[in-house]
Amino acid sequence: MPNSQLNVIQFQDKHNDDAMLKDSVVNILCAIGEDHLREGLIKTPERFSKAFRFLTKGYQEDPYEIINNALFDESVSEMVIVKDIEVYSLCEHHLLPFFGKAHVGYLPNGKIIGLSKIARIVDIFARRLQVQERMTRQIAVTLDDCLNPLGVAVVIEASHMCMQMRGVQKQNSAMVTSAMLGEFEKPATRNEFMNMIKGRSS
Repeated sequence: MPNSQLNVIQFQDKHNDDAMLKDSVVNILCAIGEDHLREGLIKTPERFSKAFRFLTKGYQEDPYEIINNALFDESVSEMVIVKDIEVYSLCEHHLLPFFGKAHVGYLPNGKIIGLSKIARIVDIFARRLQVQERMTRQIAVTLDDCLNPLGVAVVIEASHMCMQMRGVQKQNSAMVTSAMLGEFEKPATRNEFMNMIKGRSS
């Protein structure tokens, strides 16, 4: 049964949702002392509504549906890795971007998944309000649920604007998170995966 955190969330009335977003932007502009009716800002609420809808579209997408349409029987037993998948997300604490790369690997157990679907799964969870730690595990758990592989590994490296643009303002900082399931909990398998995503032979 899919983890409840992963379930798709449907908006009841998109028109009303967009109106709420636009009104909220007007309120924010006024709160910081701006004139929301001046030429440069008059269309900002509408632009923001469209942009924010796109940046959070993962709430309306079901990763399990995507995966179930792209599973194939195959007697492959070697490690499968897709690395350097671009990640763009929004920190749920400040609504500021964080971005970087995801590296995803699994050990097949009679089934493989279509290559592009791994990147799609990453995007679905990235296009929600997130914390990097949770997103990393969501990707791993979803693949583990649907593929039933011998193991799954996910590593995400990202820069967070909430730490670089504000707060401590450490522009060169980066956060690395990992989720290791099954065989990847073993040091030898984990090390092979880490060496491969870093471009080294094991």
